[in-house]
Amino acid sequence: MTDTPTRQRRLSLARLRALPLWSVLAAGTLAGGLVGGAYGVLTPSTYTATSYVIAVPTGKSTPDAALGFAQAYGRVATQLAVLGDAQVWAGVPVSTLQRSVRSATSPDAPMVAVSATSERPGLAVDMANAVTRALTRHADDSRGNTNVRLVQFSRAVEPSEPTSASSAVTGLVGASAGGLLGGLALLARPRKSGQDDDPAPAPSVPGPAAAADVRGQR
Repeated sequence: MTDTPTRQRRLSLARLRALPLWSVLAAGTLAGGLVGGAYGVLTPSTYTATSYVIAVPTGKSTPDAALGFAQAYGRVATQLAVLGDAQVWAGVPVSTLQRSVRSATSPDAPMVAVSATSERPGLAVDMANAVTRALTRHADDSRGNTNVRLVQFSRAVEPSEPTSASSAVTGLVGASAGGLLGGLALLARPRKSGQDDDPAPAPSVPGPAAAADVRGQR
């Protein structure tokens, strides 16, 4: 009775070893595709809206100065001083803006892009526009020192499609990862005993001739 579990384990291992090698790849690909597809279905879709402001030099400034200040304003856009004012127009707390808002600048144009991501398209629009509005007001407050002002270039519009990956894409990514793990498992599997490990047989060496044979030859 005590040997029954051990025998069952040995039989299970024997059946697994008898399976073809491609079955490991197929199982890994299938499992990865199912996990990736389930992740895409269960994860809520997210939407991204982007608004743009442009730095314009005044009569006492130059385009190069406007470009430099645009880079600075791009870094300031996600700071607490700007987000603290933007939360009033966005209708969300600062912590939500810190998680959802990103800014980007161009090395060639004095433009700042503010993007906001949310599960609700309308909220993404409100957050992006609120941050650019707050950023513009901060730029106007310091225009006497910088000689550069920010102008609304393009307001954010409600996105029509989600920016998050679809379940089909996540399923393909999961299937690729599962197939890769299955291939690595095949490479790391232990070799069967008796294959390429048995030592080569030693060459046979003829024994010395018997003394009688030597005397007979003389």
